[in-house]
Amino acid sequence: MGAAVLGWAQRVLFPPVCLGCPDLVTEPGTLCARCWPRLRFLERPWCSVMGTPFSVEMGDNILSAEAIAHPPPFARARSAVVYEGVARQMVQGLKFRDRTDLAPWMARWMLRAGAELIADADAVIPVPLHRSRFLARRFNQSAELGRSLARLAGLDYAPEALIRARRTRPQVGLGAREREANVRGAFRVPADRLAGVAGRRIILVDDVYTTGTTVSAAARVLKRAGARDVDVLTFARVLPGDFLPEDENPI
Repeated sequence: MGAAVLGWAQRVLFPPVCLGCPDLVTEPGTLCARCWPRLRFLERPWCSVMGTPFSVEMGDNILSAEAIAHPPPFARARSAVVYEGVARQMVQGLKFRDRTDLAPWMARWMLRAGAELIADADAVIPVPLHRSRFLARRFNQSAELGRSLARLAGLDYAPEALIRARRTRPQVGLGAREREANVRGAFRVPADRLAGVAGRRIILVDDVYTTGTTVSAAARVLKRAGARDVDVLTFARVLPGDFLPEDENPI
């Protein structure tokens, strides 16, 4: 009885708000009728490595041209939603407007998208921020997602297993070679954390997969540190080629 009264009081005093806009909704962690159609979940069929969708069913374990031409250093990549519309608003709300309350709900969608990765994983590691950027922002959006995901999945959470050893420029506006040079040598596994990486299957978590340059650099470092496998799981994804979203403003 007491819990029911408390729950009623909370709903009256702090009514749930849509994840994508200020409109009220009936349940926490949901979208209103206006925002829901503006969210596009990534679904099969997709490339078994890159997780990019195919327009038609092509059978199991089919690779995209990207995966064949440029095999990534990670085993698999998956994302929950396409980086456009409401998903873009949620990412930017978390990243730039201190909406850390969004992270647990975003992680639930990531849990669904990364079910096959989570089934094989031992630990979750977020893509780290450089300490100067962390102090300016006060939190790491990837760490917020990774913490929530690890809790939901029942996996070890190891945010200190990977550090950003030097500050990098924003990747927006850089060409492919510039992006690679920008993150080369940026990540490191501290010596006292090697035992927590070696032989383990890692899920590397980030908020948005754009070109894959950052997560590829981080995955290489984890592999060199002895990780058995590295998979990448992000909340949103910018789709390449024919699947590129109309909204192409900088992330």
